[in-house]
Amino acid sequence: MSKNAFVFPGQGSQFVGMGKNLYESNATAKEMFEKANEILGFRISDIMFTGTDEQLKQTNVTQPAIFIHSVVAYLTMPAENAVVPDMVAGHSLGEFSALVANKTLSFEDALRLVSVRAKAMQAACEIQASTMAAVLALADEKVEEVCAQVQKETGEVVVPANYNCPGQLVISGSIKGIEIACEQMKAAGAKRALVLPVGGAFHSPLMNPAKIELAAAIEATHFNNPICPVYQNVVATAVTDPAQIKQNLIAQLTGAVKWTQTVQAMVADGATHFTEVGPGKVLQGLVQKVFKEAVVAGVQ
Repeated sequence: MSKNAFVFPGQGSQFVGMGKNLYESNATAKEMFEKANEILGFRISDIMFTGTDEQLKQTNVTQPAIFIHSVVAYLTMPAENAVVPDMVAGHSLGEFSALVANKTLSFEDALRLVSVRAKAMQAACEIQASTMAAVLALADEKVEEVCAQVQKETGEVVVPANYNCPGQLVISGSIKGIEIACEQMKAAGAKRALVLPVGGAFHSPLMNPAKIELAAAIEATHFNNPICPVYQNVVATAVTDPAQIKQNLIAQLTGAVKWTQTVQAMVADGATHFTEVGPGKVLQGLVQKVFKEAVVAGVQ
């Protein structure tokens, strides 16, 4: 029997104008945007609809913006798309959207956590100059090996951060560590090793200060029993226990996003239809690179 998976995007999917059509065409959506403005204490909807790329790119705006768009789009989905999910997953930040979709978290509580996470990550980025790089067409094992070698030889932080799809792995760490690793990745046969325009080493030990702050907020938040499993980034397996969901969500800040492995696990558990909900189409492309036969769709 074919199963329906709903997946939610992370940072990088934002665009000016995101969610505007939902706000203007749906009373429930409008109410949710206004509730979000109230919770955040500023009119994020104005930045989303008519702000500049620069304003939207700030982590403390980007993360809540993508979360709000994703969840509003999910909760106001047209009837023909609105099937009950058999499983959910989100890429990094998208895991919070997924946890609203499977009813583990309320929209309001999840938004508060996303806001804490975004501000804490922004602050962690300012403690030490750090970045990320995309490594293309090199086996995951080789990327892991080079990262470990660079760390051992230089003492710099360099770790695999996002296993996006076969042949596309993002690494994260100190600026010096990433520069050295990029050279060694190319020497090891990578087609490209490209430093990304990111102002921080997300999903690396350099996010530890943010992890401590987020952990306190998560521990203080009530998590419900979900209506379906969430496949979490750090374990890439189905999770339904609220206490375990909390621990994995905390670990995610410094741990790798195992997206390739997550999609493989969802497929192994019967997923054939994947619906990406939120801005952009990034995950639809990644899902098809992991599993060619997947039926993908998007809801914005």
